Amino acid sequence: MDYRRFENTIVVRIDKGEEILENLVKVCEKENVKLANVNALGAIGEFTVGLFDTKQKQYFSSTYTGDFEIVSLTGSITTKEGKTYTHIHLSAGDKENKVYGGHLNKAIVSATCEMFIQVIPGRVERKLDKEVGLNLFEFLEN
Repeated sequence: MDYRRFENTIVVRIDKGEEILENLVKVCEKENVKLANVNALGAIGEFTVGLFDTKQKQYFSSTYTGDFEIVSLTGSITTKEGKTYTHIHLSAGDKENKVYGGHLNKAIVSATCEMFIQVIPGRVERKLDKEVGLNLFEFLEN
């Protein structure tokens, strides 16, 4: 993985064999990113995505292996208890143009991943909403 920061934009290259979320967190911690928007594209060979069941209040995940193009990777960076918190969704297509997607748990790059992190001045925390069952935005006083 390598990256460069250009004012409030961080451009990241994640290399073959590397895991996307791990590297995203590394960059955010090195650059002290507390709030950002993330988008990326590239190729992956293995990934796990989930769907949140609102009735059972839990994620159900599926893992896929093979050759996949990232159709869309988008999400946010916030903090939870002061630590980097990623909320990323991924859609990936196979050679038959079938697309699989959901909340990203893991993705291993098979060729490259080109990522853009748009840093936003400020901070938004996450807090568990017991009724919903998810960590929702908690806006802090400036």
